[in-house]
Amino acid sequence: MKFIAILLVVVMTFGGVMVAAGFDKGVHLVTHVMGPAMPGEIMIIIGVGIAAFLISNPLPLVKQTLKSFKCLSKPAAHNKQSYIELLSLLFTLFKLARTKGWLALEQHIEEPETSELFKKFPSVYNNHHALVFLCDYLRIISLGNDNPHEIEALMDEEIETITHHEEHPGHAVQVVADGLPALGIVAAVLGVIKTMASINEPPEVLGHLIASALVGTFLGVWAGYGFVGPFANAMLARAHSEIMYYRCIKAGIIAFLNGAAPQVAVEFSRKLLPHEVQPTFLELEGKLNELPNPAAAAA
Repeated sequence: MKFIAILLVVVMTFGGVMVAAGFDKGVHLVTHVMGPAMPGEIMIIIGVGIAAFLISNPLPLVKQTLKSFKCLSKPAAHNKQSYIELLSLLFTLFKLARTKGWLALEQHIEEPETSELFKKFPSVYNNHHALVFLCDYLRIISLGNDNPHEIEALMDEEIETITHHEEHPGHAVQVVADGLPALGIVAAVLGVIKTMASINEPPEVLGHLIASALVGTFLGVWAGYGFVGPFANAMLARAHSEIMYYRCIKAGIIAFLNGAAPQVAVEFSRKLLPHEVQPTFLELEGKLNELPNPAAAAA
């Protein structure tokens, strides 16, 4: 869908030129005025924008930003099925802790990568950061600190840190988007300088040079608001969907620590989810009923 939207931006922009100027004049404008000017203007605007991004941000963030462009093909970090697996895992862990005690989880949370219990839930097992997040708090609780207020406060602090980390690429790209219109003006000013150097040329030549100079302003505003800004928003939307995964884990753990039964605790987590990825009560209940006995799963 997003790739279609990108194509639509291009088609609607240049299609609008054709409609406004007439087909023949529109084609002439695009091919003989805008076309020849675009390579140099793009080099100034996009090239300087990328250079400014590299100056502003450390290398790890640059790499993280490149990875974040997968938001174009996969807008949400998790789907309904992955949340069903997460809730099923939480239910299994809570059930095991309720029946066998927190120490029964020790063999799984100390080395989750070798745990057969975690391997039964591959979407969680393969999410390294979320798995570490979950196991770290289960480990703290198993060591004797089961005060829900203290655990919740610590979770909130860590989730805030994760939020900052996940949102940083989107904010960094948004800064570039905000700067592109100004860089377009820079390109336009350079075009005006070129025009003033040819002030003795006839009016038709000067008109062509001025029109070419204004292409820089067009490209800066068009790229900033038509592409880079929306990319930044898509990155932030994906970051928010990633953070929701951690909030889901937190809601279940805190509910369980406050005395909720395992199925009720995962219901707290389920109700937190956005509707597009939230399984229904019956869907989740059916999946939980299919789970093996936690004691057998722990074996």
